[in-house]
Amino acid sequence: MLELYHASMSVCSEKVRMALAEKGLEWTSHHFNLREGPQQTEAYMRLNPNAVVPTLVHDGVPVVESAVINEYLDDAFPAVPLRPADAHGKAAMRVWWKQLDEGIHAFTGVISAALAFRYQYLAKTAQERDALFDKMVDPVRRARQRDVVEKGVESAHFAPAIRRFDKLAADMQATLERSPWLAGDSFSLADIAYAPYVTRLEHLGLDQLWENRPKVAQWLAQLRARPSYDVSHTQWWTPAVVETMGQRGREAAPRVREILAG
Repeated sequence: MLELYHASMSVCSEKVRMALAEKGLEWTSHHFNLREGPQQTEAYMRLNPNAVVPTLVHDGVPVVESAVINEYLDDAFPAVPLRPADAHGKAAMRVWWKQLDEGIHAFTGVISAALAFRYQYLAKTAQERDALFDKMVDPVRRARQRDVVEKGVESAHFAPAIRRFDKLAADMQATLERSPWLAGDSFSLADIAYAPYVTRLEHLGLDQLWENRPKVAQWLAQLRARPSYDVSHTQWWTPAVVETMGQRGREAAPRVREILAG
């Protein structure tokens, strides 16, 4: 039995849902509204001490960290392989994963909060905001989130995040000029890993990053054409949230262009 603790527009949840869909696996949903804090309850933290989603539970045994979960699924259910068959492809896949852990994932939180989600915090009293920040387990993440919420696009964390995503788009363009997918000729867990991040950039009005990088746009179109994208991404989106992200992103577009211009 497969159970998934996840959140609708959590990028890491989207990765795991897409892998499950590609493999045609049935699973029991435990959907969290992260704003209400269910991930910080004692019961959930017994499954995932990091107090984040997703968590996969397979026959009663929890598996955490989205990349680990997806590789676990590929080991446990190998009938539909999602890793390259050759050693070079596997290495390329893991290099893409490594970049997520080394900054891209954190930077996604920065730009999402700076452009859009900060307004949900700012609508609360200072005391309520402090209570939300205090619930964050990681002190580094807590300090970063506070700064981004309070300062928005003028936060010291925002410009480095935009520049890092510009480099990501350039790296993707270079790779996709050589092969149709990130880790070679076949769709793989590398593409699943990046699908939600590039989607988030688009939702935030940052598709300007691939205005002159057509291979990235083509790759995203290929992803959207897969049935797994709809059931793992589109069907879980909250239209009002997507609309807000787009509106706030468009408002910040001049500042983003200024940063990219150097």
